[in-house]
Amino acid sequence: MRQIKILILLFVGVSISSCSDFLSPEPLSAITADSYFKNDSEILTGVINMYDGIQGLNSTRSTDNHGIQQEFQVTEMRSDNTRTKSGEGESAQFDAFNVDPTNGIVADYYRSYYNVVYRANIVLNNLGSASDAMKPSFEAEAKFVRAYAYFNLVRLFGDIPLIDKVIDPLEKEIQFTRVNEDLVYDLIVSDLITAVDGLGAGTYGRASKSAAQALLAKVYLTLGEHSLAKQLCLDVMGAGFTLESNFKDIFYNEGNDEVIWAIVYDGDNATDSQNFSAEWLNSVGRTVGLNYVTTEAAAALDLLGGSRTKYSYRLDEIQISQNQVAKYIPNGDANLGIEPTSGDPTLAGNDWIIMRYADVLLMYVEATMGTATETSDASALIAFNKIRARADMPLASSITKQELLDERRAELAFENQRWFDLIRFGAANEVYTKFSADNGYGYSPTDLLLPIPQGEIGLSAGLLTQNPGY
Repeated sequence: MRQIKILILLFVGVSISSCSDFLSPEPLSAITADSYFKNDSEILTGVINMYDGIQGLNSTRSTDNHGIQQEFQVTEMRSDNTRTKSGEGESAQFDAFNVDPTNGIVADYYRSYYNVVYRANIVLNNLGSASDAMKPSFEAEAKFVRAYAYFNLVRLFGDIPLIDKVIDPLEKEIQFTRVNEDLVYDLIVSDLITAVDGLGAGTYGRASKSAAQALLAKVYLTLGEHSLAKQLCLDVMGAGFTLESNFKDIFYNEGNDEVIWAIVYDGDNATDSQNFSAEWLNSVGRTVGLNYVTTEAAAALDLLGGSRTKYSYRLDEIQISQNQVAKYIPNGDANLGIEPTSGDPTLAGNDWIIMRYADVLLMYVEATMGTATETSDASALIAFNKIRARADMPLASSITKQELLDERRAELAFENQRWFDLIRFGAANEVYTKFSADNGYGYSPTDLLLPIPQGEIGLSAGLLTQNPGY
């Protein structure tokens, strides 16, 4: 089942160049939020518009909201999984751990996700116009989206401004004052608890109770609340999701029973397609190749991937010394039995999976292990070995923390998980120090956070501070 077609609402002010743009005076002749949201059907368009913000625009304009379409650069390409092909340009700053505060990709991601927060706050601000029947679900869905946006922002930038309502142009301190990340996590947890309580089965392209439970479980793991995460994982494990028998089908049989939540794209559609998967290929996207697989990741997949490996990376068809991500190929691959998702790869229809059942199974193992370095718990072994069996890998009789981290790398490679996994497992400094030394990069511990965009600091007139090391 496809997601409801994404709507772009004129009153939201989608094209933004900074967090302050959406605070600009409203045009007197246009539809505004104050005059528009008067009933359930109109509030629903605001709900759908939140997902449009995450989906982002398939464009090259620097002022557009690109949502999730550039997330691979601030996650995978900063990790030991992927890099640029050429080692040139702004993207190469992520390869070498030398990201500049003026990096346009970082600024794009920051403002795009604050725009998602704004869209969620618009819905929450207008719940008074909702019917009694729909108000709880609208609130739950908006808080789920807001929590998701803040979870990404706080993990990438650390202490950040916390905007939990629609604000006006004079409220500069709210917009530009960084708060302790503990306060951000407090809002995330509160929002997701509301989402869990208020959501139902949903569809894979929209928030659901299981998606909220899975996301909250990952938040609790990040906070070290293992027992709370374990129960949430158990709830999702009892909700009817299953592993696809063929690993390829996760990514090319869209809407399958393993997908808990995905951002849906429609191929050959200028507004609802994506271009990131084309950028990962040589001479197909607009660049010469991004998100190319590192030697280290290829070696890990060759050793640990089993039957997953050929659907995780492949040789560059033009330059066979290079390796490309194979999970989201937009123009098809006859050798892998993959069909194109559009007539034009830069208008790709490959959905982006944010949460799937295999991730929940591995989170259950992580929650069961807790602060220990190994587990032989029977239920954890069952969950772990389901994934190993699908990959045609030997079954485990015990699981160490390192083996779990390795399994997550093999199973979830190139799905924007590796960066966060290494930090959550406390392994980032060790891994990146060695990776940097082996490749002549410049990693230091301050690189675990991105810089606050310099443009935002300039707009704040001194209120917004920079992260250490930048």
